[in-house]
Amino acid sequence: MNKPSVIALGFFDGVHRGHAALLRKAKERAQELNAESAVFTFDRPPKEVVTGKQVLLINSADDRREIMQRIYGIDRVILAPFDENMMRCSWQDFITELLVRENGAVHLVAGHDYRFGYKNEGTPELLMEKCAQLGLGCDIIPKVEHQGITVSSTYIRTLVESGDMERAAQFLGHRHCLSRTVCHGQRFGRTIGIPTVNLTIPAGVLVPSHGVYITRVYLPDGRSFPGVTNVGVRPTVSDEGSITVETFLLDFHGDLYGQQLRLEFFRHLRGEVKFTCAEELKQQIHRDIAATRAYFAQLNND
Repeated sequence: MNKPSVIALGFFDGVHRGHAALLRKAKERAQELNAESAVFTFDRPPKEVVTGKQVLLINSADDRREIMQRIYGIDRVILAPFDENMMRCSWQDFITELLVRENGAVHLVAGHDYRFGYKNEGTPELLMEKCAQLGLGCDIIPKVEHQGITVSSTYIRTLVESGDMERAAQFLGHRHCLSRTVCHGQRFGRTIGIPTVNLTIPAGVLVPSHGVYITRVYLPDGRSFPGVTNVGVRPTVSDEGSITVETFLLDFHGDLYGQQLRLEFFRHLRGEVKFTCAEELKQQIHRDIAATRAYFAQLNND
């Protein structure tokens, strides 16, 4: 038998400030009811399955889960597959079978615009009515605004795609992040004395605007280091055209191959440039490193 659960409902792409209101309410209700705080979400965007068109997301499913647990302390994230069966599930069965019978829901939390069930027939009003019938608690969270703008995943996607990581962080409520296992690259950085760790963008996740970013890298052992990250195709050293995410960690010495890192984006420094030679690239990277040191020194002083 599942432990009684207070379940927040939504897709939670980016896990932004609007989502945070749901997650905090779920956590609060769970403590009141001596229940488990949980999230019910999907492994892929329902819209993608219904329309057959790809929807590029702010985060991978794994990053969504990690953010909800690390920042908001959610006990359990239910990552359900959105397939044909799920698409045809009635809104009533979604509540009674999936949430209550399978996952022990005693209280539900949803946003003001939450739609669910076959053909999106479920609404916040119907959710509240059904919860009342079943003896479940229910909270509907109103829209959240920041600087007069409704916080939404759609708006934040435009910020990430344009490289505006500082404004994205304001609407997310945390730094935009990418968690991946370090893979082997071409090792060009080692030849100029600036070794980098290489990460890949997961399938279905949008790529930030190409260029160089001030970042911070979090290691599995809890340590973190400032980083200079290039997102793009590395035109100076490669003509393959494949997108890479390469980061030089300041003041770090060691081997990180095969380890899972979390990369957090702080500021876009400059666009990606094709330099005339390796030495010119090296000099520019050293300027990027100096700018990164200055940024974090200022951040620590503020």
